Amino acid sequence: MIYLLNDDAGKENITLKSEQYKYVVKVLRYQVSQLLFLREKNSIEMLHTYKITDISPKNLQMTLLSSEEKILKATQELHIAWCVIDSKSIEKVLPSLNELGVSKISFIYCDRSQKNFKLDFKRFNRLLEASMQQCGRTQIMEFDIYNNIASFINQFPDTKVFDFSDTILQGDAQFNRVLIGCEGGFSNQEKEFLKKQEVFRLNTLMVLRSENATVAIASKILL
Repeated sequence: MIYLLNDDAGKENITLKSEQYKYVVKVLRYQVSQLLFLREKNSIEMLHTYKITDISPKNLQMTLLSSEEKILKATQELHIAWCVIDSKSIEKVLPSLNELGVSKISFIYCDRSQKNFKLDFKRFNRLLEASMQQCGRTQIMEFDIYNNIASFINQFPDTKVFDFSDTILQGDAQFNRVLIGCEGGFSNQEKEFLKKQEVFRLNTLMVLRSENATVAIASKILL
């Protein structure tokens, strides 16, 4: 754990109880006199350093030593437009996308998305918070939803498209926005609409699942 998100971060003295207490003491085995780093979600750019002063069977006491602005985020922005797939598949790779530095995901109900897939952004954010505490990231990933591909492309005409193509994504490629399809790819109508966009593929003969392609592309662009 790089830091702990806590609503009281920044106060002179803090008492940890319940789940955070169990995690710090029972799982991570922190002891008296060790330093613990905290951030608060609404001012997450501030890093607060605490010293543990007492550990009892049910709570942990600590005192603030210092506070400083310390921002950790990817060196470039990547906005992924992702045609909606099963939320369980999204949840499996969401922490990885967060750790890679993806800045925003726009979920799109494309023609082949199953409309019964409902996205729980509150659950997504809980997964992201756990990931951020582990990797140290301080930029909170954004989410939004579009009803179709056309509405997204009309708003972001610079979007690159991942699909079957003769153009292979190169290691030195630079772009900020990419559209990735769901299982089964884009419909014929969507392919026709996307003809004006720059289309690329990855350098593999394998057919990647949507979530694997998303992680692979983010890795090539951001790392």
